Amino acid sequence: MSDGKSQYGDFNSKIDYVFKVVLIGDSAVGKSQLLARFAKNEFSVDSKATIGVEFQTKTLVIDQKMVKAQIWDTAGQERYRAVTSAYYRGAVGAMLVYDMTKRQTFDHMTRWLEELRGHADKNIVIMLIGNKCDLASLRAVPVEDAQEFAERENLCFMETSALEATNVESAFLTSLTEIYRIISKKSLSADGDYGKSTSLKGTAILVPNQDENTGGKSGCC
Repeated sequence: MSDGKSQYGDFNSKIDYVFKVVLIGDSAVGKSQLLARFAKNEFSVDSKATIGVEFQTKTLVIDQKMVKAQIWDTAGQERYRAVTSAYYRGAVGAMLVYDMTKRQTFDHMTRWLEELRGHADKNIVIMLIGNKCDLASLRAVPVEDAQEFAERENLCFMETSALEATNVESAFLTSLTEIYRIISKKSLSADGDYGKSTSLKGTAILVPNQDENTGGKSGCC
């Protein structure tokens, strides 16, 4: 890779877009693991709880444009909720993450969604993610419940496993492609307001070079 190129393009090229995406959800649902898997293709079996706010970046090519994804991760514990307004500022995408083996983390999605919509741009692209789908025998949230919630709230939906890298890249690429589709039609102003009139539907997007069974709203298995 001496020429500085990969499947994500030439990193010496000019960055055309920077998209800020926030990870939201209860503590220990796997937000940091999802981020590590997408940004660095890593998974830590002894991951520690996130303290405060961290972010990772990953550069990729969408529609021949160089896009830098800046993905923010925060602690899900209540005592860190004071960071919210700064955390959400300028975000054009959000991943609402629950643990599909813990019903309570899914039930809290309504509250997280309310907070997100209270702070973020109304046209933000939101994906609901049921993580830890490798633990199928421990499932506590039926796929149908999550799909119904996603459809009702106009969210994209996907189940993932950060451990097995199932649907992680597909989930992020689907969100980033949808963000690009909207922003490329609008001019993105400095405050992250990229068009008040756009109406988002929770529809699946076919991501180039992805297997058909990894994109869309299907479960991971």
